[in-house]
Amino acid sequence: MLRGKVKKRIRCIYLCTMLIFACILSKLGYEQIIHHDAILERAMNLWQRDFAVAGTRGSILSSDGTVLAQDMPATSVVVVPAQLEDPKETARQLAMILQADEEVLYEKLTNRVSTQKLQPEGRQIDDEQAAAIEALEMEGVYLVTDARRYYPKGSYLGQVLGFTGIDNQGLAGLELQYDEVLQAQRGSLKIPFDAKGQNVTLYEETYEASGNGLNVVLTIDSHIQDIVEREMRNLMERYEPKQALAIAMDPDTGEILAMVSKPDFDPNSYAEYDADIINRNLPIWMSFEPGSTFKSVTFASALELDLFDMFTDTYYDRGYEIVGGARIKSWRAGGHGLQTFLQVLENSSNPGFVEISRRMGIDRLYDSVKRFGFGEKTGVDLPGESSGIFFEREAMGELEAATVAFGQGISVTPIQLVCAFSAIVNGGTLYTPHITKSIVDPISGDVLAKVQPKAKRQVISEETSELMRYALESVVANGGGKNAYIEGYRIGGKTGTAQKAVNGEYLANEYILSFLSAAPMEDPRIVLYVAVDAPQNDVQYGGTVVAPVVKAMYEDILAYMDVEKSEEQLEKKLVWPETEAIVVEDFIGRDKADVRQEGVRFTFIGEGDTVIDQLPAGGTTLSEEGRVWIYLGEDTFE
Repeated sequence: MLRGKVKKRIRCIYLCTMLIFACILSKLGYEQIIHHDAILERAMNLWQRDFAVAGTRGSILSSDGTVLAQDMPATSVVVVPAQLEDPKETARQLAMILQADEEVLYEKLTNRVSTQKLQPEGRQIDDEQAAAIEALEMEGVYLVTDARRYYPKGSYLGQVLGFTGIDNQGLAGLELQYDEVLQAQRGSLKIPFDAKGQNVTLYEETYEASGNGLNVVLTIDSHIQDIVEREMRNLMERYEPKQALAIAMDPDTGEILAMVSKPDFDPNSYAEYDADIINRNLPIWMSFEPGSTFKSVTFASALELDLFDMFTDTYYDRGYEIVGGARIKSWRAGGHGLQTFLQVLENSSNPGFVEISRRMGIDRLYDSVKRFGFGEKTGVDLPGESSGIFFEREAMGELEAATVAFGQGISVTPIQLVCAFSAIVNGGTLYTPHITKSIVDPISGDVLAKVQPKAKRQVISEETSELMRYALESVVANGGGKNAYIEGYRIGGKTGTAQKAVNGEYLANEYILSFLSAAPMEDPRIVLYVAVDAPQNDVQYGGTVVAPVVKAMYEDILAYMDVEKSEEQLEKKLVWPETEAIVVEDFIGRDKADVRQEGVRFTFIGEGDTVIDQLPAGGTTLSEEGRVWIYLGEDTFE
């Protein structure tokens, strides 16, 4: 009886065990068959080690297709610590190749992690280093594909483009502004390892392809940028100023055609430069008193209000005006005497602009300045823009209004000045400036987004703008801008010589010299502004230092833009000791005895009786008593 009960219990236990075992097998079979893919994926996630593969960050290009920033293929080092046979020896060999600290590398190689990036020592290494590491065939040391940001033109547009960090993320400039657009999706190489860090050969490596960021096309015209860069380098070498800047803009669209900030830096090696240089894009960041360039804004506002006829109404400049107990002097001792208001602008008469401010009144002057966009950011698509400084209406009295009228007591940015001047000459429309033209798919070339010109408001009428174009051309022909005059090209502009203010006090011998201009004045296609901070030169006037630089820019820019010369150009007024311009004849092929031209001095170089070359070339315009170098040789022209 007892034995039967025992057998019965054993049979029951056996059946239960078999049932449980069958359930386990059924569950395992179910999971292996039905959920096989999901289980395998989770297992592979535990076994696999991811080696990141960099995507291709989008390029930045000029409007004519010049590459300004692009990704270049590079190689980086990744280590699997568990696979290292001798971490100490591995650290020693890698330190020699990478020129790194052996102890630092050893510490990284012995970290208790699945994979270890060697950064910065092993990031973006050169081909020679990569070949040396590969030749050693070190277990646990892997070379992976990476990308390095490269700026082909070096310091060209340095502050505009900005730079990227070690992981190719944007840190400054357009690289920061459009980081989300330029960024590429990263790929990965997945290699299966067991718990001890050894390769599992049962499963294959898997590769997830990286992506491509989108290209950003700028409004920058590389030809115009080249010209402006060249002349700004020459200016820096000749005058050794503390800093200098330039902007070129299309007045009809707000497109920025060129932008220069000096001193500049090379984004390829940005870490070698001072933060004050790399973080300050002067054309949009620098804020200063504009000086007499601001008179163009005041004059246009007064014309719009019909406060005078600039050709017939007059003002007598006695050399000063008294405003609120303060004496505001003319730059010319004794003043300019009786002038039309056009001559007030040509002569840049401060007392004359005091009179204009009185006619405008505080409220209308204040409203005009605000309407032209001063005291607020322009909205340019670049990081780091300043808004300048302008009085609150309640703080603006008679003296403040008088000084603002001729460009003192107000702080502006170069981009604000350029936008306002563009409105003055383009028919009266104030535009939002922009440096981005479009976003483009790098594979298909399709334009995914295009930046359209954005008009803010009408600030003056077309009639006033037409008068201003004449007045500004007259400043170049007859006033302080004469050094920018070019035969055949109708250039208009206004010079500025502003004393620098630091902590509320003006410095004795430091000035910001500038020239704000446009061309051709019959239909302006470009506005060009150049400013120089404290040049090391005894002659501290915008017309003498900056205007010739702008002239050199226009000579090449207008030719590049196919601007035709005009016969309606205002004739330049000559003031002693200025002389008539002379067009040099072409002497190549002539006999030495026939080389003569009134008002030109010749220097002969070389042996022979025949002119084989000359400098400058025939057709070049010289001032009287200009020099021409004649190169002589044997007659080879028959």
